[in-house]
Amino acid sequence: MSALMRLGRLSVAGLALIALAACDDPAKGKTKAVTTEATATATAEAKQAATAATVEYSFDQSNSKVEWVGSKVTAKHEGSFKTFSGSVSLVDQAPEKSSVTVDIVTDSIDSPDGEKLVGHLKSADFFDVTKFPKATFASTEVKKGGEKGASHTITGNLTLHGVTKSISFPATVKTSGTGVEVDAEFAINRKDFGIVYAGKADDLIRDDVVIKLTIRSQKKG
Repeated sequence: MSALMRLGRLSVAGLALIALAACDDPAKGKTKAVTTEATATATAEAKQAATAATVEYSFDQSNSKVEWVGSKVTAKHEGSFKTFSGSVSLVDQAPEKSSVTVDIVTDSIDSPDGEKLVGHLKSADFFDVTKFPKATFASTEVKKGGEKGASHTITGNLTLHGVTKSISFPATVKTSGTGVEVDAEFAINRKDFGIVYAGKADDLIRDDVVIKLTIRSQKKG
């Protein structure tokens, strides 16, 4: 057998091993957030008009979660942000008249996959938490109906890694006299927010990151 043939067989075998080791994309089948340029928030006049009928709810940190799943060719990593706060301004008990804001401390990013990964995620390759210590979201519109049985579609300005974009995603929103619950799971493209680190040449990082929100809020005061 010639050296060229042996090299060819080794190359095929190597590709086969890579294919077997490849990790399924966790964003496959998930709704992808629609990302556009940032939009204007509600005017001061509109906010004042809604004030009389508005009830404020704050996030219950103990029962709320902001989680993420990222992946590369050979593996996926799950994690969360441990420190965040937010509020829901509920107008007339109607989510579509209401708004939500979220503040996330990026340095609170965490993962069960170890300190080495977390340290890399905090570095300039990813979230650059020293330069960009916060990520924020402020809704601009809430519509009835959403993909995959969601009760609503939420649109708002997400500021991440120093970049602000408008994103729209489906969510299930439930209200009661004592609280508001929001559940959502969708994917965003990290490159839309300037997070472009590619990873190793033989183990590239996928662009889409799954975001999972489990928000439980209680009436303020």
